[in-house]
Amino acid sequence: MPTVRQSKPALRRVGESLRRMIGARAFFILNTYVPYMGAGVRIRHIAPDATRFDVEMRLRPWNKNYFGTHFGGSLYAMCDPFFALILTENLGPEYVVWDKEAAIRFKRPGRGTVRARFEITPERLEEVRRLVDDQGKAHVTFTAQVLGEDGEVVAEVDKVESIRKTGW
Repeated sequence: MPTVRQSKPALRRVGESLRRMIGARAFFILNTYVPYMGAGVRIRHIAPDATRFDVEMRLRPWNKNYFGTHFGGSLYAMCDPFFALILTENLGPEYVVWDKEAAIRFKRPGRGTVRARFEITPERLEEVRRLVDDQGKAHVTFTAQVLGEDGEVVAEVDKVESIRKTGW
């Protein structure tokens, strides 16, 4: 059976259609992503412009640690992709985004349902776009807090995103 080679414009159209999946399909895809299902992570809200994701994780037997609180790896996993997704969706196909570094600071044990909001304002997105346009690439840090049911900070997560122009 002969193989079909796709042209670069055809591949670009596939990438663009994937970027437009924010909404109901993104909810389904992210909420059925096996590592998230295993950790008990649920996406609760995606902003229509893809500038904000609200995520939660209930304490379950499969995401508890030895002490009966949230396993640190699950807390980090619930925070992993969202800043990169926001940047990719909002900067567009002429920018490449990769996670560069990450750090998590545990503040107190997580019990019950924990929540996190990942948001990049339109003003910050424009600032990042200008920085990358001027320098060709940039490493930008974003921070999110994981909150317990009582609103207290359970953990803080820093994500350093590497952003560059395609063809740079």
